[in-house]
Amino acid sequence: MNIEFQQIRVLNRMHRVAHLKLQILGLFLLSPFLFPTLPAQTDTLRLIFAGDIMGHTPQINSAQLVKNKEYDYKPCFQYVKPVLQQADLAIGNLELTLPGKPPYTGYPMFRSPDALAAALKDAGFDILVTANNHANDSHATGVTNTIATLRDLDFLQTGTFKNQRDRNAFYPLMVYKNGFKLALLNYTFSTNGIPTEAPTIVNMIDTVQIRADLAEARARKPHFIIVVMHWGVEYQLKENEEQRRLARFLIRNGADLIIGAHPHVVQPIKNERVTMPDGSQKEVLVVYSLGNFISNQKQPNTDGGIMFQVDLLKTKGSPEVRIGQHGMIPVWRYIHQAPNGKQTYYTLPAARVERKADLVKDMPLSAQNALFKYTESLRKRLNFKELKI
Repeated sequence: MNIEFQQIRVLNRMHRVAHLKLQILGLFLLSPFLFPTLPAQTDTLRLIFAGDIMGHTPQINSAQLVKNKEYDYKPCFQYVKPVLQQADLAIGNLELTLPGKPPYTGYPMFRSPDALAAALKDAGFDILVTANNHANDSHATGVTNTIATLRDLDFLQTGTFKNQRDRNAFYPLMVYKNGFKLALLNYTFSTNGIPTEAPTIVNMIDTVQIRADLAEARARKPHFIIVVMHWGVEYQLKENEEQRRLARFLIRNGADLIIGAHPHVVQPIKNERVTMPDGSQKEVLVVYSLGNFISNQKQPNTDGGIMFQVDLLKTKGSPEVRIGQHGMIPVWRYIHQAPNGKQTYYTLPAARVERKADLVKDMPLSAQNALFKYTESLRKRLNFKELKI
């Protein structure tokens, strides 16, 4: 055997050994037992919805600072602020107008200082909806100043618009957060007989317009469509047939979550199931009314409400969104009276006060008992999961 042939055999043997080693290494690296496939990442978006943010005359008076005649509402939300700031997006129903100058008035024409909006921003709110029966309380200048004030504070806002061009540009409201693309829509049943003055626009509950808006929302291919409705009958503890009919209509046209406001009391939370146009079944969570977030109302069951928290889940790279953990967070309105007669309005997260009776300094036992009574009745009536905070 010549030397050249021996060298070829040695080289071939070396190549076979190297090839075998590579095969073994490949099997080792690809083995699902040694290196199991990692699960796809799940994106999470936590939403908190708060109910009616009111501005009655005693609230305005309580927020006024005697020294310089300015207003400060920040104390009102100091106890609920840590809860709101746990959300990726906190959404509230602003049931008043911000005219930008006095006179500031409560019921029946709600005109509050801009300082209220600044306090809501400080508390952790990200989005405010403004289509409600008090949207026109300061007429066209109130509509436009409310919008301008909120946008200047970096709120996202929807439901009312400066003009048609403004609505065309910003409606449906598209929200981008944590890899999620949401569409948010908002409508009201009434403006209390006060006409909407041109060129401003207040979104009314008009099924023809809503159907078109939801079609536009679907065309933009969001991961999730949320509709906030100002509807129902004040002080009624149960939703009515009109609310249920509208809920089914919204679901058939693409709504994935429906949040209700206006009755000033908490109404049931239900999963509504409808047959879609293609014959499939769709079930959507409907919170018929969140009740009051803060107000001076004294009618039965109006001294509180709930925040509703819901986690949206999405596997990275997939357009499908599912609802994860969700539930209610009861809140209660407390009016503290200082020895000098000065009042301060607070929105209290009820469960935290129940766990720690001295959470709110100088809160009398009578007020604590009123909170306990409210939340006990609410829990019994709703029979819905309450989240720990």
